[in-house]
Amino acid sequence: MGLEDLQHNFLTGRVEDLVKWARRSSVWPATFGLACCAIEMMAVGTADYDISRFGMEVFRASPRQADLMIVAGRVSQKMAPVLRQVYDQMMEPKWVISMGVCASTGGMFNNYAIVQGVDQIVPVDVYAPGCPPNPETLLHAILTLHEKIRTGEITRRPERPEQAESLAGWVPERSGAVHLGTPR
Repeated sequence: MGLEDLQHNFLTGRVEDLVKWARRSSVWPATFGLACCAIEMMAVGTADYDISRFGMEVFRASPRQADLMIVAGRVSQKMAPVLRQVYDQMMEPKWVISMGVCASTGGMFNNYAIVQGVDQIVPVDVYAPGCPPNPETLLHAILTLHEKIRTGEITRRPERPEQAESLAGWVPERSGAVHLGTPR
């Protein structure tokens, strides 16, 4: 019986799998609620939904301690540079969940003051639909992100376009973004 016949366990597991497990089990979200979707995001932290089972019970107030940004609500043109600055200050690797139709597409606010999709400012990994999406939808988005982390490569860095002079018109390319349907 050679080593190739052994099944992987905690002693013979690959380092890459252990790192992915650690990253998946300790995603720390940043506090970034902008509108009514933020109330639903706060509800996910309560005992009814309990995101502490995923190691995410503490929303970090400092972007330097967070690796997940949940953009919950509409993003105004004045808030867009602040959102980008918070994203740039987050540690690598970092992920973004766009929560709600206002964050994903601008929603009913089709005017000059609201950014028509947060993916114009930061690259989005998972889109959570709804107005506002219920806590189960956000949990589904978190579990989808965990699956992306589990199956992704840890040595590959996402493509980062050079910082533009202005944020208007810049659309980052992230082909692996997941668009969720509302769970039943």
